[in-house]
Amino acid sequence: MSSKPRIRSVTTQPYGSVDSAAWQKGVLCGDGKNLARQLAEASANNITPTVFANTIEQKLSPFAHKVAVHKRPQSWIESEQMGAFLSVSTGSEEPPIFLELHYKDSLDSAQPPLVLVGTGITFDSGGISLKPSSGMDAVRADMSGRALLSTATAGTQTNLMFLISGLAPLCENMPSGKANKPDDVVRAKNGKTIQVFSSCTYCAMDVALGSAAAGMFTNSDWLWERLHKASIVTGDRVWRMPLFQHYTKQITESALAYLNNIGKYNHSGGFVTADHWAHLDIAGVMTNKNEVPYLRKGMSGRPTHTLVDFAAGLTSEP
Repeated sequence: MSSKPRIRSVTTQPYGSVDSAAWQKGVLCGDGKNLARQLAEASANNITPTVFANTIEQKLSPFAHKVAVHKRPQSWIESEQMGAFLSVSTGSEEPPIFLELHYKDSLDSAQPPLVLVGTGITFDSGGISLKPSSGMDAVRADMSGRALLSTATAGTQTNLMFLISGLAPLCENMPSGKANKPDDVVRAKNGKTIQVFSSCTYCAMDVALGSAAAGMFTNSDWLWERLHKASIVTGDRVWRMPLFQHYTKQITESALAYLNNIGKYNHSGGFVTADHWAHLDIAGVMTNKNEVPYLRKGMSGRPTHTLVDFAAGLTSEP
C-alpha cells in the first residue's frame, strides 16, 4: 500500500512489575487491531483484493513454518463452483481471491479448528443496487475479513493459531454491464440457488445499536456465552440479536430459487441457514465517531480484541 494511517506505535517492553506475559499479549492484540485498522483505513485503489492477500501473506511470512497461506485465484474459485461469490465480483476489473489461513498441525489434529469466515469486499459500492453517495468513501472498509484475518495473525503470534482457520473471499462489488442484477439467480458451492434481490445492505445495524456493540446473530447458546464473556473482558461488546422462525419463512419463499438473499418482506431479515454458526455485524462499530475521547477518529479495528480473547478462552477449556 502506498500510504498508511498515522497510528501510534506501542512499546514492546513492560514497565516495572507488570506481568510480562500479559503485557506481550496486549501488545500482540494491539498489533492485530492496528493491522485491521490499516487495511480498513487505506484507500480502495491501494487495498485491492490482491494487495489485501499479499499484505496478510507478508505479515505471516515469519511464521511460515506453522501457518499455511493459500491465495486461491479466480480459476480455482471457478473450479470450486463458488457461483455466489463470483457473482459479487463480476462488476469489477479487479480479480477475486479466496484467501485461506491454516495452522499446519490443525489439519491433522483431532480437535476441530475454530473457523473464522469474513467477507473481504475491498470496496462495496452496492453494485447495481448502488449505496447512497453520502458516506460512500467509508465502504472501502466493508470487509469484516480484515478483523478475522487480523485475529488469526495475532493468534499465530500468541500460540492460538492451532485453533484457527481463517477464510476470506476477497473482491470488489462494483456497478458495470457485468454486475449482478436484481432478481438474478446464482448457484452457491453447496448447490443451493439464491435469488439476489439486492446486493446492498446499508446501516441497519448502525441504526439498531450504534457504536455501543457489534450485533451478533447466532443459533448457538455456547458461542453466544463465550463471545459475550470475551466482550465484557475487552470492553468491545457484542449484543445478541433475534433469530425467530418468523425470518426463516421470508428467505425460503423464493419464486425462482431455493433461497432469497434477503428477507422477502421489506427486504429485511436475511440470514445464513446452517448448523452452529455465529455472525457478527460490525456496521456500527466499524469506525470511531468521537464518542469516546481517548479513541482516535477513524477505522476502529473492532472486534479483533474480542475475537482474540474468545479464542484464548477456548484454549483453557477442558
